[in-house]
Amino acid sequence: MDSIKFEVVKHFGVISSEKSGWQKELNLVSWNGRDPKLDIRDWAPEHEKMGKGVTLTEGEAAQLAELLVAALAKPQ
Repeated sequence: MDSIKFEVVKHFGVISSEKSGWQKELNLVSWNGRDPKLDIRDWAPEHEKMGKGVTLTEGEAAQLAELLVAALAKPQ
């Protein structure tokens, strides 16, 4: 099995942190040499390991932002 190649092109920020040092982050990541996409996933310290996550195109991220604003604006 080939290893997954990635490059964190830009780090936007940490969404949450665990006591173990793993952090859920928002980054711009190029996977296997492809165009970078926005990426939300858990990362081990120093990015030596990663958890499952989600990658989004710019359009998908914009749609998600609209949905989050609407969801957070509505009373539960």
